[in-house]
Amino acid sequence: MQPSRNGREIAAAIIGETETGSRIVAFDPPASEWLWDVGETPLPPYIHTPLADPERYQTVYSRIEGSVAASTAGLHFTPELLIALRERGVNLAFVTLHIGLDTFRPVQAEQIEEHHIHREWASLSAETARAVNETRLSGGRVIAIGTTVVRTLESAAKIALGFQPCDDIPEGAVCGWQTVAAFAGETDLYITPGHRFRAVDALLTNFHLPRSTLLMLVSAFAGKGLIDRAYAEAIRERYRFYSFGDAMLIV
Repeated sequence: MQPSRNGREIAAAIIGETETGSRIVAFDPPASEWLWDVGETPLPPYIHTPLADPERYQTVYSRIEGSVAASTAGLHFTPELLIALRERGVNLAFVTLHIGLDTFRPVQAEQIEEHHIHREWASLSAETARAVNETRLSGGRVIAIGTTVVRTLESAAKIALGFQPCDDIPEGAVCGWQTVAAFAGETDLYITPGHRFRAVDALLTNFHLPRSTLLMLVSAFAGKGLIDRAYAEAIRERYRFYSFGDAMLIV
């Protein structure tokens, strides 16, 4: 390893390997003590230039460390826009999902069912679960800002139905009338065409990489034919793709 900017020595040992071939590394001293000194913002593989301002690749509402990428649909939001939405009566609720590096890994399998989906840690608080459930019960709509929110809410919907095990489900969380249940733990939910969406009514999302699980999720939500036409239109009109690109609202 390269020494830190202050000359501090850091030792690393490979202690394991994940199912997708990534290595698990233990550091001495722990990374939490020096990461901000020597680390760089992890960027998608299609961004080749370091960011002049790392905050550019960060949503204004992110609070908890752990993700290796931004929820890029959220990059379109400013503090002023969030205030304006609240003033118009839009209720805002927040979830946490630690995006993993495998989100950028293209699907290699010829049949999408053969692809091994990666796990990501997610959390849906009791407060957010209550907001989602009350919105659905009152006839309101839940609009997900990004595929990360979709994966979290749909995982919580499976938990509410008792279909999905979880590390930490609050007592009494599984209830028939609930759309979602509060939870904290890993999810390996793989959303492909044919998935029945239980918690999300509309989706704001960027334009994604081909052969990605994110594109499959969007195709599952809107239908592959509509997404193919939307992407063709975006290419024709020279929309910007990927993390710093344009977004589309699917209703």
